[in-house]
Amino acid sequence: MTETWNATDTGVLRLPSGRLVRGRALRRPLPPGPTPTFAVHLLGKQPPAVPWEVRWLRWPDFWLPSSHAQAQGILGEAWARAAVERVEIACGGGRGRTGTALACLAVLDGVPAGEAVDFVRRNYDTRAVETPWQKRYVLRF
Repeated sequence: MTETWNATDTGVLRLPSGRLVRGRALRRPLPPGPTPTFAVHLLGKQPPAVPWEVRWLRWPDFWLPSSHAQAQGILGEAWARAAVERVEIACGGGRGRTGTALACLAVLDGVPAGEAVDFVRRNYDTRAVETPWQKRYVLRF
């Protein structure tokens, strides 16, 4: 049974394949509606517990993931699971790290790396991917 987001849900990005992934700021209240079945939390320190399955990717604010190999594995899992589950990508503010991770998911989904940041800015948040090194990270993902 498929349990994905509705395309109109708050923060949901539709990837070219049709997969729906929600980006969110952990500092803001949980949006109304369904909760994730799987989430990736991008934080410099371990996040608080939530009642759904979550992977923590150590990723300090305004920087890059502490482990590129771990990032590839966790984001690959998120992309695969988004085909049939409600996947959420979240950091403190929901823009820099979340936008960078969403752009990496777009690359996994077939968006050329050089276009992925613009794709996320156009379809998720105009201020997503906040630093030059986050943008370069997507290019090399």
